Amino acid sequence: MKHVLSISLGSRSRDYRIEVELLGERLLIERIGVDGDPAEAARLYQEYDGRVDCFGIGGATLSISAGRASYDLSHVHRLMQVVRQTPYVDGAGFRDVIERQMAQTIESEIAEGVSPRTVMVTCAADRLAMTLSFAEMGYELILGDLAFALGLPVALHSMASLQRLMGVLGPVFRHLPMRWLYPTGEKEDHIEPRFPAWFARAGVVAGDCNYIRRHMPEDMAGKIIATNTTTELDVRLFRERGVRYLVTSTPRLGTRSFGTNVMEAVLVALAGKGRALEPAEAQEMIALLGWRPNIERLN
Repeated sequence: MKHVLSISLGSRSRDYRIEVELLGERLLIERIGVDGDPAEAARLYQEYDGRVDCFGIGGATLSISAGRASYDLSHVHRLMQVVRQTPYVDGAGFRDVIERQMAQTIESEIAEGVSPRTVMVTCAADRLAMTLSFAEMGYELILGDLAFALGLPVALHSMASLQRLMGVLGPVFRHLPMRWLYPTGEKEDHIEPRFPAWFARAGVVAGDCNYIRRHMPEDMAGKIIATNTTTELDVRLFRERGVRYLVTSTPRLGTRSFGTNVMEAVLVALAGKGRALEPAEAQEMIALLGWRPNIERLN
């Protein structure tokens, strides 16, 4: 049996272990959270190195980008230096294929349409392919990179402004610990509503599920959420707050959808090449599996 292991800087409360069969192969898919402790993550990477088929990097990303420029996050790369044998991925290869289809899927499969045609993306640099899909479909953009990552109440409204911002801040961001940029550990489990006017203006709220759940207001009536990983608890919470549709880039297996790092790690394990896949290889594997964004009506 092939084994995919996501070691996440996030909360242990979201851990899981599930066996699935894909393309005739049995896979054990597992997620272990470390509650924001990089030393514990490093210990687990060393313990399982060479014993699993692929690692998923959870609660972190190897780089951030906004088009032409890309910036490696030094703390994450230093963490991954302990891995000597097992290939590892952060989900970017999966996002570049599937999340590029998010807006088009919403437009084609939600018959009553989206109103207003405004998308609020919590952190576009982390979800560039998804953001580009909405920009190309003509949505008004509210990009919350400065607000949700750094706490500055300033929204961006174009891909060009995001690119300019990253040109200035990217060299700084690359040296910041992930805990400064992303809710990890117990922070994931607390809800602190922020920037409610931006949520209110948006027909679609998009981005990482942790950011959305952590900062959404009580009233999300009629909204469409476009995100990735969701647990059974997340879905129940979105339904209680009036969310109309939940669109996930990752397929639902059992009671949850998985992180993009896990899905890309599954592709690597199934391919059996012992390395991360090239973009064309990832696209071919995704097509073979028939994976596409999943839409679920909640209200």
